[in-house]
Amino acid sequence: MVTKRIVLRFPRRVVDRPIVYHLVKDYDLEFNILKASISPEQEGTLVLELKGDKAAYEKGIEFITGRGVRIEPMSQDIVREDDRCTNCGACITVCPTHAFTVDMETRLVSYDSDKCVACGACITACPPRAMKVNF
Repeated sequence: MVTKRIVLRFPRRVVDRPIVYHLVKDYDLEFNILKASISPEQEGTLVLELKGDKAAYEKGIEFITGRGVRIEPMSQDIVREDDRCTNCGACITVCPTHAFTVDMETRLVSYDSDKCVACGACITACPPRAMKVNF
């Protein structure tokens, strides 16, 4: 069993097609929509958590890419500018998935992109604007 968070980029020409539907119907994959920005006749972005049998997952990904959808891991869209971060910890208090932690000895804040769901709460909470989410 595999569970991954991915970003799907739909080109304008396929945004109106039921591509994600086939992940469930044909590949028996479960999905959870974490974030979406899709409009008719424009490029669309969909952030999914995708879960299922490893072989089915790989075939589902092959199906999606064969339809012209680009797939990116979540970490490509989450950017932390370390030189701007002051380790104030504001992000820790607002992150619903606990993607930020503080080392109690050094007081440095670390970020785990695997836990991030790109909700954007850290962006508004960060005083020095060190966090950026690109969709």
